[in-house]
Amino acid sequence: MANNKQPSKHLTPVLIWLAIYPLITVLLYLLGEWIENFPLPVKTLILTLIAVPVVYYFILPFYFSIIDRFKK
Repeated sequence: MANNKQPSKHLTPVLIWLAIYPLITVLLYLLGEWIENFPLPVKTLILTLIAVPVVYYFILPFYFSIIDRFKK
């Protein structure tokens, strides 16, 4: 992550959950019909291949920047 200052170890899991839950919900909505016939491990692989980079490189840095603004 781009920020050197991360939120507390108690806030970080909350931010991760706030990033992952809506993203997975949107991905399931958008990809649901396309991946519905795949076995569960393949569905999970597809979702995580998309979700993990999006959360790590885009959503969490955005959340951390918001937290930094409130700390100042």
